[in-house]
Amino acid sequence: MDEQLRTLGARVRAEAALEGRGATCGWLLTEAGTEDLAGVLTSAGQPLWALETAAFRLGCAGDRRAFEALVLLLNHRDPPRCASAAHALARLGDPRTARAAAALATNALRTAYALQPVRLLAALRAPESVPALTATLERLLTPHDPYWRVALACVEGLGELADPSSRPVLTRAQAHPRLARAATLALRRLP
Repeated sequence: MDEQLRTLGARVRAEAALEGRGATCGWLLTEAGTEDLAGVLTSAGQPLWALETAAFRLGCAGDRRAFEALVLLLNHRDPPRCASAAHALARLGDPRTARAAAALATNALRTAYALQPVRLLAALRAPESVPALTATLERLLTPHDPYWRVALACVEGLGELADPSSRPVLTRAQAHPRLARAATLALRRLP
């Protein structure tokens, strides 16, 4: 079993147990087929743990029916749900993923939940990645910005992508104590 699925499983099993639905959760995690999982996504009244499990498994299998549910979970307030959605979206192979992640990462009203979309953009290496990471980082380079972890993820992502167009924003990031080291390392990776 994949480590990310194991982590997801431990979390959703606990949620399902509170509802007395541990057997259903176990079935979704290990035995349900793709049609069963897709049915969970389209059935009304499903608990969040069941939707997340179905979307995760379908996404990791490359089934694009999971796309919408995974994007909603990528924007969830619960960091573990965002992380599992990002993991599945990275494996999904849907061409809409980068555009959706860029929209979430650059949304100033959702910055508190942008960490996983930012990391996903770096992993995807899509045409949208550098512009979205640059725009997000530029917005976060204000003194005492509370979202420095998102800014740090942008810096690290731009370093991974090593696009020369990110040089100006990475240079400005060096002036911020929490970002300085990562920005310097990212600049060294640029051609």
